[in-house]
Formats: sequence, C-alpha cells, structure tokens
Amino acid sequence: MHLFLFSFFLSRNRDLIHDKDIWYENSFPLLLLISFWILLSGRTKIYNIRRNLTYTTFIERIVTHFILFVIGLVLIRKVSNNKFFSSELSWLSLYLFSFILITKSIIYFGIKYLRSIGINNRNVMFLSENSSTNVLKNILNERKDFGYRIFEYPTEIIQTQELQSFWKSNGIHTLFLPLENTFTSQMEDEIFRLAEASKVHISLIPNISQTDLFTYDLGYVETQPVLNQAKYPLDYYSNYLLKRLFDIVFSLVVMIGICLWLFPIIAIFIKLTSKGPVFFIQKRYGFHEEVFSCIKFRTMVVNDESTTRTTSENDARITGIGKLLRKTSLDEMPQFINVLRGEMSIVGPRPHMLAVDNYYKPKIGRYSLRSTVNPGITGLAQVNGLRGDSGDVEVEMKKRILADAFYVRNWSFILDLIIILKTILLVLGGDKNAK
Repeated sequence: MHLFLFSFFLSRNRDLIHDKDIWYENSFPLLLLISFWILLSGRTKIYNIRRNLTYTTFIERIVTHFILFVIGLVLIRKVSNNKFFSSELSWLSLYLFSFILITKSIIYFGIKYLRSIGINNRNVMFLSENSSTNVLKNILNERKDFGYRIFEYPTEIIQTQELQSFWKSNGIHTLFLPLENTFTSQMEDEIFRLAEASKVHISLIPNISQTDLFTYDLGYVETQPVLNQAKYPLDYYSNYLLKRLFDIVFSLVVMIGICLWLFPIIAIFIKLTSKGPVFFIQKRYGFHEEVFSCIKFRTMVVNDESTTRTTSENDARITGIGKLLRKTSLDEMPQFINVLRGEMSIVGPRPHMLAVDNYYKPKIGRYSLRSTVNPGITGLAQVNGLRGDSGDVEVEMKKRILADAFYVRNWSFILDLIIILKTILLVLGGDKNAK
C-alpha cells in the first residue's frame, strides 16, 4: 500500500520529481497518510484473515477501512492547505479501493484454497462431545477451507498423562470443550492446567441457549457459537511489533550510549576482585518456555551451586563488586544483548533459573502464563518490590506470579514506559530488595 501511494504521487508529478520544493512540501502529508493507514489497519483488522472469516465480513472490513481512509485523506488535504493530491483525490480513492479489493481478495481466496488442500492446517480435538460439539464438528468437516484437522481421542476414560502425550504427538493446537460436560470440577481444572502448560488453546462450546458467556470472547463458526479464550494484548501483532521496535531502539541507545564505556570498567573491577570470567551465562526459560542463555555480569565467586541455589541475604558467594552491581542492578546490563537477539524484552516477567521454574510450575496455578510473552530485564513485579528471597519464599513467589499475570493481561505501551521509569529511579536510588 505504501508503495502504491508513493508510485501514485510520482505518476501524477513526473515533471516535479527533481523539484526539491515540491518534495519538501509533500513529504510530511505523504508520511502522515502512510502513518494513518498503518494505525487504521490495526483497528479495522484488514490484514487479519482468520480461519473462519467469511468473505462478507472480509469485504465489510475493507469497505469500512476505505471509508475511514477517505475521511483521513480529506483531513490531510486540509492540513496541507489543499495541495496534497488536491486534484486527484477522487482518482486516488477509486484506484486505492480497487487495488486493495482485488489484491486482498486474491490473498483471501488463495489462503482458503491452500487450507482446503491440507496446507496450513490447525490440529484440533474434541472432549466430552454432545449435540453442540457435533454441530461444530460437522461444520469443520464440511468447510475444508477453514483449515482444521480433527483428531479423534477416546473419551471413555480420561488419563491426563495420556491426554498430554496425545497433544504433543499430534501437535494439537486447540481443544474444543463443551461448557456442559461430564467432567468433575477437579478433572476440568486439571485439563485446563495441562492445556496451559502444553500451550494448547481451549475453546469452550456453549449451548445455543447459554447466556453466561462473559469470561470468554463469543465467536461464531458459521451459525455455531464458540467461546474462545480472550486474547491478551501482545497476542495482537501490531502491539507485538510496537513493543519489539521499541526494544530494539531502546537497547541500541543504551548499548551505544552507556554500555560501550561502562562494560570495560565493570569488567576490570570484576577481574581485579575475583578469579573467573567476566560474564555469567545461565540457561533460563524464555518465550513459550524455550531455553535461552541469559547473560549477566558475574557477581559471585565461581561455585557449583549457581544453577541450583538461589541467593540469600548476606550470601558469602557474592563478591564485593558483586554487591554493588546487584544493588544498582548493573549486573543485568548485558541482557540488552539478549533483547537485541530477540530472547528477551526490556519489560516483562523476570526469567528464573530452570530449577526454580520447574519447582514452582506444578505448585502455583497460572504459572505458565508468564511464558506467553518474552521475559524482561525489568518487570512489574520487580518495580513493586517483589524480588529477592526474603520472608516466606512461596508466598512471595505467588505474589510475583500474580504481578506477571496482571502484566500479561493488561499490557500497554504506557505501562512499559512507567515500569522503565520506575526502574531507572530504583537504579539511581538503590533497590533495598536487590540482593
């Protein structure tokens, strides 16, 4: 689309291509136009072609987008004193609408065709089937272009270990579960816990007369209502892209402006005060529990318990310079490298040692929710004093997980900026909970 707008401008101003005044005069309105398109597409979702999206709804989105965009064009003309696309506005609108309608329709039907022949299928299964699930199953079997591949699972006796193995061996993405089922409350809770840990999405299927649908987002597959787990903010690509771009820019500024001169100084002090490497590299769980190498400055003497034992107050393993680095959180600075590599984010749930995650995961509900986003150098829990191992460790860990869950559910760019600001203030003032 951006190339289309740019090409249209050049085609209508061929004699003015080398005129600098024309470029200066139109560059800002053109950038404004492109920016408006990007922001508008995030609202109208014209780039989001869901599997069960009907062509009627698809066209409705394009028309809505087109109408709003034309309104934006008129406003941009006013901003540019009627000089930007002033005489060709109607032609631009017509060309743009035709271009988008044709290209997006080709993409839409192309994706539908690929799914109908078995490409880009999503593996799903049903548990505790009833009349509502049978309706949905028939729809999915008939509409091959939706791209769902159903795997049958014997539901007479549910063994959780076998169920989890079935998900893994068949690459199950979604589990359809009726709201009215034969499972006990304990079995339902176990299924939800295992699904979250196995990264299996659960879609609840209500009866047509069901009205208590507020916990989930209500959607439809043709005429059959389906309850889907509500998406979190960073599940949307526009939000993820915004966060990722900010991570890259912020990390580059810090690496170039601070780390280039600070790292050598810290490295010299580490080498002068204790034997061992400058950096401490430890395996930790990241996005979707993928293991990555987390980089920190070494703050302890080299020991055999660094991967199994957490730090405690007045820990004898911490070196003199290590205490200062921990107090000011400067030991975390090398993790900006992890951010640039895409393994971490500036803000997110703090990554724990593998042993810590493996210990608390079966003990604390919703623990796996924290792995649905990239781990962060700083996080909501940390700026609210939930760090260190003082007091009742398990209670404190539960509080951290609640804070992490809140962050995942309520992410916003402004929230990230607030957390970063609070982190800077803690670093400058010294964090009493840092150990």
